[in-house]
Amino acid sequence: MIPAAQQPYQAPMSITNRSSRMRNFLPLILLGFGLATAHAQIVTPGSASAAAAAVATSAAAPTVAAPAVLSMAPAAAGASADQARALAQQPPDALAPEAQRVGSQRRTAAATQFQRFVQESTGHLLPMFGSDLFDSPARFAADATQPAPGDYILGPGDEIHLHVWGAVEFTGVFNVDRNGQIALPHVGAVTLAGVRLGNLEGVLQSQLGRIFTNFSLNANMGRLRSIQVYVVGHAQQPGTHQVSSLSTAVNALFASGGPAATGSMRNIQLSRGGKVITTLDLYEFIAKGDKTRDMTLQSGDVIVIPPVGPSVAVTGAIDSAAIYELKPGADSIGDILALSGGVPVLASTSRALLERIAPEQTPPRRVQDITLDPAGLKLPLRDGDVLTVLGISPAFGNAVTLQGTVAAPLRHKWFEGMRILDLIPERDALITPDFYKRKNLLVQSTAIAKDAGVSITDRVRGLADQINWDYAVIERLNRNTLAIDLIPFNLGQAVLQRDPSQNLLLQAGDVVTVLSQRDLRLPQGRQTRLVQLEGEVAAPGIYQAQPGETLPQLLQRIGGLTPQAFVFGTEFKRESVRRHQQENFDTLIRRLETQAQAQASVDLSNVGTDDVARAQLLHQQQQAQINRQIARLKAMRSNGRIALRLDPEARELASLPALPLEDGDHIFVPARPGFVSAFGSLHNENVFIHKPGKTVGDVVKLAGLTEEAEPRQAFVLRADGTVIARRDRSTFFGDGFESLEMMPGDTLVVPAQVNRESRYNFWTRAVRDWTQIFANFGLGVAALKTINNL
Repeated sequence: MIPAAQQPYQAPMSITNRSSRMRNFLPLILLGFGLATAHAQIVTPGSASAAAAAVATSAAAPTVAAPAVLSMAPAAAGASADQARALAQQPPDALAPEAQRVGSQRRTAAATQFQRFVQESTGHLLPMFGSDLFDSPARFAADATQPAPGDYILGPGDEIHLHVWGAVEFTGVFNVDRNGQIALPHVGAVTLAGVRLGNLEGVLQSQLGRIFTNFSLNANMGRLRSIQVYVVGHAQQPGTHQVSSLSTAVNALFASGGPAATGSMRNIQLSRGGKVITTLDLYEFIAKGDKTRDMTLQSGDVIVIPPVGPSVAVTGAIDSAAIYELKPGADSIGDILALSGGVPVLASTSRALLERIAPEQTPPRRVQDITLDPAGLKLPLRDGDVLTVLGISPAFGNAVTLQGTVAAPLRHKWFEGMRILDLIPERDALITPDFYKRKNLLVQSTAIAKDAGVSITDRVRGLADQINWDYAVIERLNRNTLAIDLIPFNLGQAVLQRDPSQNLLLQAGDVVTVLSQRDLRLPQGRQTRLVQLEGEVAAPGIYQAQPGETLPQLLQRIGGLTPQAFVFGTEFKRESVRRHQQENFDTLIRRLETQAQAQASVDLSNVGTDDVARAQLLHQQQQAQINRQIARLKAMRSNGRIALRLDPEARELASLPALPLEDGDHIFVPARPGFVSAFGSLHNENVFIHKPGKTVGDVVKLAGLTEEAEPRQAFVLRADGTVIARRDRSTFFGDGFESLEMMPGDTLVVPAQVNRESRYNFWTRAVRDWTQIFANFGLGVAALKTINNL
């Protein structure tokens, strides 16, 4: 049974009510007395432990018997203490909102005189070394949620979690008031200000031991207080700053935005009670992470940032080009470069430039060459020095470059006596990697594999880059004139024939270029010529023609013709001819379009005012017809066929012209046809059986002319690609066109009439002579369907 004296302590109602009234009037009290940072405790109603704490702090509490069990609710702190703790519990980004703008302010702030001086000298506005770290001050804020260290010194605003068990048991949360005390029930006020956290349990054990026996306790920190420190001098944000009680001088510096451009980073002083207790060198922290001289702050500490000391600038081939403050005393070149990692590997150690101010001389600015060897790195720097680190030369001392159509376009090691064969020891060194990639693709696609026979010509041309064996070149720097000398040599003789005269001696820095046949246009005899033979030949296929080889010679080499071959109808197509014909045909179409537009403008200007509407309607109809005809012309494409003009009775290879073959030639020898064709304005557009002796007149009778036919413009398209028009057969003694014998495979074309009374007579003259178009541009049978629609 628990004695009455040990019953839970009940706070007097008057205390609770008074606390409630105090809470209600707190804003007015704080406003009137300016107690924004006071640590007054406010007791919340309904909290017995809080009331007891209030009694203990407002008057001397008598000694009472210990309670058996005491449930203690956390006591609410005053408004200012709540604000301070809330500030300490905020995320780092909210610790110093003004400091968040320091980065942008720092970059837009006016440069110092020395920065402008360096900018005028080097063309670069260099930053102060280490200033970029202060662009994100929240990253260096102290974490108020981390466990407090054992040497942490308690003070007003700290929160203590106390748990007691054994003969007496209770749990409570206590806040250290502004007097540095906490109020324990039945014990009274216990002073904790100035007590180290490591000694906290011992102090409480001693105080509770005066009342109780046979108990144990555990005490640890809850929320930590915030403290107020001052940052003065050349700071980005000088003034009062609220920081966590775990903060150090470095944390406070970052919270204030760090030193301004005019402030020192190497001689920052921390004062406490009017005495300097430590001096910080931020370079040691930034470059080495050394915080040995950094100390935990206490409320009221003052951080003094004096003016920046002697400064030097380092620029050039260095990643951390900046303005560096010299350490009080002296710093050498090596000491300053060590802050950014030492001498960069890309910096030249044989030469650097040092601009120095010598007030005793006129003019006072001087430049001197120095080396970055061990002796040069020991050279002391002086205020106002500008050190320019020069980069290494991009030149290679022992390399030659191989490029072009080669397997490894790289820099290769050069050695004394090196020659072409040392650089290109074998033929495989001239096979490009693309050759194997293209080759591997042949089996990676079903479509490519399926069309292998159709695309063999293009594949052979594109699979491997054809080497120009007759010419390669060495590019060499002439040290006397500093111009590039070209030294050509015969690659084939050097690599294939091992000719010593072409195995030239190389020098360091040479560039050897191997060209392909696409880089330079070679003579016909040296070009690769792929010719496609189809039809009635002994072995149809794709062949590589020999230099100067003609069509009869190639056919003879593959076995000649079959007995069914129709030599007269041989189709010989050449790519170069096709391109030339198509260019001319496109030019003709453009000229016709221009003429049509010009004639239309003239006709419209000549229309009378009485018949404008009908004339415009007629013009639109005729213009639409002309546009359709031009569109049909654009649909025609040249096939590059060359009319061989053979004897219709030719049957032997000797009758073929001795025409040297070119790359891309396509020869098709058809079988002897047994028909002739008729197209155009005919009642019976058809194919008729050929009979020896059948003439044009016989075919016209079989096909029958329509009313729109224009027989005077008729022509015959021969199987050999030639065109015979009516006018070509007209004489003073009569028209020989009707009596022209039709040969196997010939085609008779009879165009339609064109209205000769139309205002577009120019168009009639331009397009009616289809025979000239076909003869000049080799359009052939491919255009017959278009003719039929005109």
